[in-house]
Amino acid sequence: MGLKEFFKPRQDKFLDLLIQQAEQTLIGMNALEMYMKKRSDKYATAVRQAEKEGDELRRILIDLLNRTFVTPLDREDIFALSRAIDDVVDYAYTTVEEMQILDVDPNDYLRRLVSLLQDAAEEIHLAMMRLKENPGVAAEHASRAKALENRVERVYREAVADLFSGPEDIHHVMEMLKLRELYRHLSNCADRGDEAANIIHDIVVKMT
Repeated sequence: MGLKEFFKPRQDKFLDLLIQQAEQTLIGMNALEMYMKKRSDKYATAVRQAEKEGDELRRILIDLLNRTFVTPLDREDIFALSRAIDDVVDYAYTTVEEMQILDVDPNDYLRRLVSLLQDAAEEIHLAMMRLKENPGVAAEHASRAKALENRVERVYREAVADLFSGPEDIHHVMEMLKLRELYRHLSNCADRGDEAANIIHDIVVKMT
C-alpha cells in the first residue's frame, strides 16, 4: 500500500500542518542566514515571527492529534516529527536572542554553520512536500539533510578547536565562552534536523 492510500481528505490535515511547520522553519533559517550577514532588527524580528508561527502550528497539530482517533501515520511519528521540526526554528530563535544579549557579531564559522543549516531546512521542507506523492524522493531529501548535519558537526568541531587555539587575555576568554555557547546552539539545531530526517525515513519505510 502506498502513502497516498493513507492520506484521506481529513487526515491530509496532519501532512498539511507538518508541511507548514517545515515552511516556517525554512523561513526562520533564511532570516537567520540574513542576520548572520547583517545584524539588524529586521532579520531578528523575522526569525522570531517564524518561531512564533511554528509554535502555533504545532499547537494546532497537537490539538488535532488529540481529537483524531485514526491517524494516517503513527501518532508517535507525527508528534515526534512535529517536535523535531519545531525545535530547529526554536534554536534559530535562541541563537539570535543570545547574540543580542551577549552582543556577539557573526564570524565566518557562524555564517558557515547557518548556511549549512539553511540548506538542511530546505531539504526537510522538500521532503515533507514530496512525502505523500513521491516517498522515495522524500527519503532522498531526508538523506541530504542528514549529510548536511554531518558537515555542520565537522565545522562545529573546527570552530571549537579554533577557539581553544590560544586565548591571549581575559577578554579573549570571555569572547571564547560566548562563541562556544552559540556554536553549541547551532550544533543542537543540526541534531534536531537530523532527528527530523530520521523520522521521515522511518515513515517512508513503514508506509511503502
